Amino acid sequence: MKKLELLAPVGDKERLEAAVYFGADAVYFAGKKFGLRALARKIFMASNFDENEIKEAVEFCHEHNVKVYITVNILAHNADFIGMVDYLKYLDSVHVDGVIVSDLGIAHLVKEYTNLELHVSTQANITNKESAKIWVKLGAKRLVLARELNVQEIKEIKEAVGENIDIECFCHGAMCISYSGRCLLSNYFVGRDSNRGACAQPCRWNYALYSKNEQNPIDEYFPVEEDARGTYILNSKDMCLIEHIKELSEAGIVSFKIEGRMKSTYYVATVVNAYRRAIDNYLDNKEPDFDYIKELQKTSNRSFTTGFYFNSNQKTNKDSSLLAQTYDYVAIVVEDAKDGFVQVEHRNKFIVGDELEVLSPSDCFCKKIKVEEVKDENGILLQEIKKVKQRVWIKTDLPLRKNDILRKKK
Repeated sequence: MKKLELLAPVGDKERLEAAVYFGADAVYFAGKKFGLRALARKIFMASNFDENEIKEAVEFCHEHNVKVYITVNILAHNADFIGMVDYLKYLDSVHVDGVIVSDLGIAHLVKEYTNLELHVSTQANITNKESAKIWVKLGAKRLVLARELNVQEIKEIKEAVGENIDIECFCHGAMCISYSGRCLLSNYFVGRDSNRGACAQPCRWNYALYSKNEQNPIDEYFPVEEDARGTYILNSKDMCLIEHIKELSEAGIVSFKIEGRMKSTYYVATVVNAYRRAIDNYLDNKEPDFDYIKELQKTSNRSFTTGFYFNSNQKTNKDSSLLAQTYDYVAIVVEDAKDGFVQVEHRNKFIVGDELEVLSPSDCFCKKIKVEEVKDENGILLQEIKKVKQRVWIKTDLPLRKNDILRKKK
């Protein structure tokens, strides 16, 4: 059996470091162009990587034996090909491990001008073994299958393409309501093309059925009701397959992909840590040693579904599109603990007397810290921290390490 890969999303350097520290085998992210999150900084106050940052990220990851895949997965128009070949050649020159592509034209350029490994994006909508075999003939090394497939269909595709082709599937995160993400709503509603990196996420908006009666000036709203087949509204639940590593592995999946290039450092750390532990427990034939679902509920989610993998009918969230989480991210460790204290960088409110929980890839995972003493960098005792990103010292006997995270129950 091939080694199972945990593939994590990153949107900037901080999230990259978190993904690597908490146990990702590989990461994927976008450059400033040609990816489906290309406009992230402008629209979502997030970030992507310029060419120099890509080079630095690859060097950092390879130092930690982590692979790097770059998304070049827009549904390209003619104008999008300007500068494409030079960009692909640059990715090849800095030793990127693979590019994620959905467009046939871009795939052709990858094979024609570079030695980059070609990964076919879920945006290519591979739903059957004949499509899969065609992509393999075109030089694909990995197939990211459509999210609408069930486990048996995945197994059949894997058998058709053979042992040398990797199968990658999404295992966790927010899922587009449209067929493998090819959505037109954003373009129609606000003029932002989701297939070229500018989705406004209208599937997350709060909708109601509305009717304006021409003969009656009173506008009317109608309730959305559920029948035996479910509710026909938007707003998908989050994918969560942490309890099904065994079934997915036996179907031929070797790369378990987490969605979330727009998500926070805390989200990346929490989800990567949980799946790292779950995959390792499976490989070591160990029973779960913590509640997987409760752990994942500690970061942002819209409740969970297994999607189409096991033919579940519970794919949409009829209650709310709002994100929920049971814990807040309050601080990140900036230096290893020593002499009974640890230095942390403040992120959200906590005060003396609070009980904090540790998020760590080490044995400190889920250990508790009672905040008894907080000092600033000048040694002055504090009751609470008022400056975001202020660095302070917390008293603790736990051997916390740089990049561990402290969180507080809501």
